[in-house]
Amino acid sequence: MKLLILEAGHCLSLAMAREANRRSDTELTIEPALQTTPARLETLRPDALVIPPLSRPLSAEPAAVTAHAEAVEACMETCREAEIPLVWCVSDQLYEDGFDVPIDEHVIPEPRDDGLRRLVRTGDRIRAELPHHLIVRLGPLFALEGSHAWLSELLDTFIEGGEVRAESDMIFCPTSADAVAMALIGMLQQQHCGADAWGSYHLAGTEPVSAYTFVSMVRTQLDTRLEGRGERVALGNAKALKHHHDQPLRRVLNCRRVLDVFGVHQKPWRLEVGRMLDAWCLVRAEESAPQ
Repeated sequence: MKLLILEAGHCLSLAMAREANRRSDTELTIEPALQTTPARLETLRPDALVIPPLSRPLSAEPAAVTAHAEAVEACMETCREAEIPLVWCVSDQLYEDGFDVPIDEHVIPEPRDDGLRRLVRTGDRIRAELPHHLIVRLGPLFALEGSHAWLSELLDTFIEGGEVRAESDMIFCPTSADAVAMALIGMLQQQHCGADAWGSYHLAGTEPVSAYTFVSMVRTQLDTRLEGRGERVALGNAKALKHHHDQPLRRVLNCRRVLDVFGVHQKPWRLEVGRMLDAWCLVRAEESAPQ
């Protein structure tokens, strides 16, 4: 199977590259920008074009959101002409106001924010104009490297003694970029073999948690590992914010359909964070070892 993914520096693109390198059944090409051309698709003839998500679109500049939506729509038109499936990954922030219960795939986001509404219109176009598509809604991505990696941002801030502010009343499911990469390749392998299960799917980590609890857990686990290595580092602190005064805003994705259709189990975010922190500490030890 041959895949083409855009935006080379994105944490999901890097995770896809690592996963493809571990497999013998997947060939991955990565483009540097968030665009491709009909000639490029005709040359590569991938089995799918994958577009990483615009992370945290609620806090992104309006121009960046518009540019992302326009780029995705241009890719959709190119894929339609070339008859190549499109995979568009989307942030769970499109469900701006959240829901009291886990959010199913058939629930189309209806945000108030203009930028988010622009992204929803892009999704509407894909559903209407490109039968062979996957719209994959993701929880907040975390990884150790690449843009939008979040976990690496937290580690750098704590190590430098900075303060990390996070909402204690925002509930979501942090999602490992590595786990998403593994799931996407598995899903596309099944599509390549004739599953023909196109449409919208939710992918997120297990165990809903507040943003503050997630950040605090990362700090605690980092501190524990550094102490275990004999390092004394004055880590920065996590500070709780409260923006939703009546009740917590829950943005929890129901991922049952991806399990029922593709057999994809969600990865516990605690285990993924622990694994990544172990890898981060190993690199830190190697870099500090005498030459």
